[in-house]
Amino acid sequence: MDLLQQIVARAKANKQRIVLPEAEEERTLRAADRVLADDLANIILIGNPESIKADAEKYGLQNIDKATIIDPLNNPRSEEYAQLLAELRKKKGMTIEEARELVKNPLYLGCMIIKTEGADGQISGALSTTGETLRPALQIIKCAPGITCVSGAMLLITKQPQYGENGVVVVGDVAVTPMPDANQLAQIAVCTAQTAKSVAGFDDPRVAMLSFSTKGSAKHEVVDKVLEATQMAHEMAPELKLDGELQADAALVPSVGAKKAPGSDIAGKANVLVFPNLEVGNIGYKLVQRLGDAIAIGPILQGIARPVNDLSRGCSVDDIYYMVAITACQAQSR
Repeated sequence: MDLLQQIVARAKANKQRIVLPEAEEERTLRAADRVLADDLANIILIGNPESIKADAEKYGLQNIDKATIIDPLNNPRSEEYAQLLAELRKKKGMTIEEARELVKNPLYLGCMIIKTEGADGQISGALSTTGETLRPALQIIKCAPGITCVSGAMLLITKQPQYGENGVVVVGDVAVTPMPDANQLAQIAVCTAQTAKSVAGFDDPRVAMLSFSTKGSAKHEVVDKVLEATQMAHEMAPELKLDGELQADAALVPSVGAKKAPGSDIAGKANVLVFPNLEVGNIGYKLVQRLGDAIAIGPILQGIARPVNDLSRGCSVDDIYYMVAITACQAQSR
């Protein structure tokens, strides 16, 4: 069973309630139908019920009637949600009139449903930008306890089983925070390890804090940041297996790790890689994907109190289907 099949199986074993706020979009609706047919998750669709049902009939979809459909313009809980949103954003000056308009926005409405325990996670991005996806999540659901920055992890499935976890490596941040400080980098490490457990199914995440230096082989302020972040991550999660600073080869290759970082429990054994900044992370995973012919799954957003994930606007039905499974696995660990 490959990793995606494992993720789907875990999602099915403990079904979660996932909101799809772009339900009048064809790929989203087709993915929802497949999710419901496979009994992968309980689906909440936000959109005009008549339009959704008409589209389902036009596309020949047989399972949409199993979903809960919420009309954002005719929602009996709109006033309740508006009052709560206005209270949540009172310090930012939001009025009740502004809140009443926002809860008609499917992305905001989905987050309000999650906030009031009516759902476990949300996925958007087939029609929306990353900013549009993240803004209501951060305003309403907010970050997880102890976390102040959102980041994005990527699952890299390589053809090199000697590396990572049988060829699977989880990396972060590749999507959100351009220049994390030491504290943010520590948070990214802890969150990426959690994603490795909840989504990739790693029983034993082993985190390498990457740099261009291994154990003092170079001196620079950016190396100092990684060292500080390593110490902070140890303090945040004392049980987490983590070491740094390590070069990528020292993190992944046992012979190199033994030579460059003797005595390290992580060197040569890492299955989670934390990049020092977004520039390195984004470039690094794309090089592995293209030159190394690896499968890249994600980015998977992490650090939010409940899972909210972002899609590419060029996403496929398969992409949405598997992101539902990933979001469900994240939700199971909350």
